[in-house]
Amino acid sequence: MNLGLTALELARIQFAFTVSFHIIFPAISIGLASFLAVLEWRWLRTQNPVYRDLFKFWVKIFAIAFGMGVVSGVVMSYQFGTNWSEFSRIAGSVTGPLLAYEVLSAFFLEAGFLGIMLFGWGRVGPRAHFFATLMVAVGTCISMFWILSSNSWMQTPQGFSIENGIIVPQDWFAIVFNPSFPYRLAHMAAAAFLVSALLVASTAAWHLLKGRRDALVKTSFSMALWMILVLATLQIFIGDMHGLNTLEHQPAKLAAIEGHWETNHDEGMPLYLFGIPDMQAEETKYAVGIPNLGSLIMTHSLDGKVTGLKEFAPEDRPNSLIVFWSFRIMVAMGMLMLLLALMALVLRKNNKLFENKWLHRFAFVMGPSGFIALLAGWFTTEVGRQPWVVYGVLRTKDALSPVSAEQVGLTLIIFVVVYCVVFGIGIYYMLKLMHKGPEFIYSVPHSDEEVIQASKRPLGSTDEDLDAKPSDNHQEEGK
Repeated sequence: MNLGLTALELARIQFAFTVSFHIIFPAISIGLASFLAVLEWRWLRTQNPVYRDLFKFWVKIFAIAFGMGVVSGVVMSYQFGTNWSEFSRIAGSVTGPLLAYEVLSAFFLEAGFLGIMLFGWGRVGPRAHFFATLMVAVGTCISMFWILSSNSWMQTPQGFSIENGIIVPQDWFAIVFNPSFPYRLAHMAAAAFLVSALLVASTAAWHLLKGRRDALVKTSFSMALWMILVLATLQIFIGDMHGLNTLEHQPAKLAAIEGHWETNHDEGMPLYLFGIPDMQAEETKYAVGIPNLGSLIMTHSLDGKVTGLKEFAPEDRPNSLIVFWSFRIMVAMGMLMLLLALMALVLRKNNKLFENKWLHRFAFVMGPSGFIALLAGWFTTEVGRQPWVVYGVLRTKDALSPVSAEQVGLTLIIFVVVYCVVFGIGIYYMLKLMHKGPEFIYSVPHSDEEVIQASKRPLGSTDEDLDAKPSDNHQEEGK
């Protein structure tokens, strides 16, 4: 069952498949954990029950995403031993400790406080519960720190020596804080928060389109759009700095992203808006570009020099066709996010934020855009690093385990079937909860119509509250 592909190609496809499933769930967890911390903080400060009701709703989505992220992450780690044992043997002395630090400092922190966050209402004090929520949010960010440090070291390795063909760490500070790490960390953090903000905005937009106008939906929509406005703007500046770093440390990747074959000496590099890079012909066909704009963006100079792909040996070039378009998909999604946020800002000033159906439709269809941009950016990063698994040090083909194409092909088919079933069910349940929407538990709807439109009873043990006051119980009975 090799599907006509080599063991190397199948192993790469398998890892790409599993990591594409996995990265979605940590992104949701990272963003929602911080959103939940903000909601609970607002509830503690204002005692507005709307924030508590929103917390009760979104914590369910977070719990599902967190669980699926843990399961999919465990599967990925096993592949280092099954398909990529040579990578583990050669580079494991660096990547192994970094991943272990993630478990020791982040996963244990999250696991230690997750139970209190999910089931602690009424069992611990409000401030203690908020502390637990905050620790889970901090834990997700620490986890992101170590994972991005490990991946960034593979992109821009430093602080090591090679002894008997084995990578040996020499300077852990240099390894952890490698040249591309700050930019990748900031870029990924903003991406994760955008994923969650768009998820919240899309869910609220769906219910606005269905006629709900209660405080739960309005508050969700407003908070999410403020977050998108800030993050989409910030991501442009982070991306610019990340691009300059890539030009310095991974020029072949940047040339592939831009479909740039000839080094420009006497004029600026154009920015191609459209084109089809041809790896065999060594040219970008049907190119439509803006003169000099590529140099301006990449070097902050109209005639800045950018190394072309032809300067690198053919065996050292990334696949330009893939990264050219994955990068442009990511950028296009980012521009649409910014457009959504700016439209919302204008309508907010005109007091039409909750009444304009065109905005609501736009926000609803933009729900998946965060995931699309995330995956497109990840493909740009990982495919752009090829043919290296540790850039300039260890080639991907030399990191492969001694496995046959039939073995890898069989496990790939099993992964596809199991993942689609297991995670498909989880995603379906998340969508079902979002379709139902946030519910009135502690807050009071403003009209009978809102009572009918909102769900009458919360789901799951996360809504248990042992310290509910009699007035709270009467309120729920009235629903």
